[in-house]
Amino acid sequence: MTYSGAVKVGGPADVHELSELMISKVAVGPMDNNSYLLRCRATGEQLLIDAAAEPRTLLQLIGDDGIKAVVTTHRHGDHWQALAEVVAATGARTYAGEHDAEGIPVPTDVPVADGDTVRFGRVELTARHLVGHTPGSIALIYDDPQGHPHVFTGDCLFPGGVGNTWKDPRAFASLIHDVERKLFDVLPDETWVYPGHGKDTTLGEERPKLPEWHERGW
Repeated sequence: MTYSGAVKVGGPADVHELSELMISKVAVGPMDNNSYLLRCRATGEQLLIDAAAEPRTLLQLIGDDGIKAVVTTHRHGDHWQALAEVVAATGARTYAGEHDAEGIPVPTDVPVADGDTVRFGRVELTARHLVGHTPGSIALIYDDPQGHPHVFTGDCLFPGGVGNTWKDPRAFASLIHDVERKLFDVLPDETWVYPGHGKDTTLGEERPKLPEWHERGW
């Protein structure tokens, strides 16, 4: 099966099969949010990134094996509407950026700082703190030992630009600085980008556009 990353609300998940990790992407809710279910192929343990909406859809995706954890990429409400129901049904531990945790109504079990590692099964994700879209947004990097990196960017990086900084030049400057320094400067062009809404991209596809983003200021 070929993974495209193109999903729509009410439609099936698209599954990206890596050597040691399976990534299931599904679109949920009125704002077309992406939720990602990650499954360690060696142990079967699972982790969900952004319980955004439609808890029934997410619980069906999770299945009987349950999940070890839910990571919320940032505090905006469209990214945690289903969090309480998913946690109640699965008993999963909750993770979020340490500077956004207080803005998420479901208590955060594990506040995440820049550079922290989130583990499930034999899979490790590295968190990077990206300031601007919110004070505590995090991206999660999976460095595939058999291939190129994969990064889950929440609302901090999309095809065509960084996340909305609400027409605040200082917030934009902070976000594009962090995205460049912590993602573009250290990860290769082949790095696959999974955003919080819409289609996927790669750092190589977006890298030539960075000067344009600086010039336009968003």
